[in-house]
Amino acid sequence: MKELILVRHGKSSWEYSVNDKDRPLLQRGINDGHLVVGAFKKKKIRPDAVFSSPANRALHTCMIFLRSMDFAYADFQITNALYDFSGDDVLQFVKELDNGLETVMIFGHNHAFTHIANSLGSEYIDNVPTSGLVHLNFNTNDWSAIGKGSTSYTIFPKSLK
Repeated sequence: MKELILVRHGKSSWEYSVNDKDRPLLQRGINDGHLVVGAFKKKKIRPDAVFSSPANRALHTCMIFLRSMDFAYADFQITNALYDFSGDDVLQFVKELDNGLETVMIFGHNHAFTHIANSLGSEYIDNVPTSGLVHLNFNTNDWSAIGKGSTSYTIFPKSLK
């Protein structure tokens, strides 16, 4: 069985005149990241690998999770394929994952993550919110063969406040 954990980056700031990849998190995004990872840790799931978009807001959200989970940075990678807003590159990335990885956590962006959650999961999600987490399961041992799976659970900041 393969497990995919999608985490949308935290709430970011539009206050600064920087390019899209350099936009930082707002304090709310930092706080929500801590809330969500706290709830996720209670699930006692340990990813085999973690991947993030190179965008500052996704990387910062990812670092909040990695530090809180005491995750080895050696098992973390940045990939441009996750700096995607349609979901096409994200899906291709997932389908090319090493089959030795059972549970993978990825940090990225909307609308890609809402699209992936809805096309591969069993529950319709109107919008994966900032700092939102969606856990998907697939009854296959081959990432390239994933199709419709099941949505195990979601963790959204609003439900934790």
